[in-house]
Amino acid sequence: MIFTLAACEEAAELVLEVLEETEPAAETGEPTTEPQEEPTEQLTQELTEELTEELTEPTEEVLISESSEPQTLIVMTEPQLDENGTYTSKEDVALYIHLYGRLPKNFITKAEARKLGWEGGSLEPYAPGMCIGGDRFGNYEELLPTDRSYFECDIDTLGARSRGAKRIVFSDDGLIYYTDDHYETFELLYGEP
Repeated sequence: MIFTLAACEEAAELVLEVLEETEPAAETGEPTTEPQEEPTEQLTQELTEELTEELTEPTEEVLISESSEPQTLIVMTEPQLDENGTYTSKEDVALYIHLYGRLPKNFITKAEARKLGWEGGSLEPYAPGMCIGGDRFGNYEELLPTDRSYFECDIDTLGARSRGAKRIVFSDDGLIYYTDDHYETFELLYGEP
C-alpha cells in the first residue's frame, strides 16, 4: 500500500489518541467496566482503516504487520528527482525515465544536434550542457525483447570529448536497460520483459 506523508502524520496522531484513551484507567488504577480490545489489535485496525482512507500519491509506503505483536510502522521513500533537473548518470537518467516516462530536458536528438552544427563526437562545443538522446534504437541483433519500440541516450557524456560506449536503451512500455559496452550486453534496470 502506498501513502502520503500527510497520511502517515495523521496515522501517528491517531496512535496518540488511541494511547490517550487507554491510559486514563491505567493511570488512576480504577477498574473499567467496559471490555477493551488489546491495544495492539485496536491500533492495527484503526491505523489500517485511517491509512486506507488517506491513500493518495505514490511517494511513501507504510507497511503494517498483521501479527498480534506490537506494531512498527516502516516508511520507505522512493527516490525522487526534480522533473526540470539535469541528469547524466546511469542511475539518475534511468530513474528519471522510470518516474516521468521521458528523458530529462538536457537531452537532444541527433537531428537537433546537427541543426546546431554537430557532426559527431562531443556535443559540448555545439550545445554546452546537453547530451545526445531520444533517437530510435533498432534492436537489430534482437538482444532485447522484440515487438517494442526502443530509444537510446548517451550516459556520462556531459562535458566529455566523445560520446563513449555507455547508453541507456528504453522501450515504449517501461523497460529500461543499460549498456556500458556499446550494445554488446545489457543490464535490465527497470521493468519486466
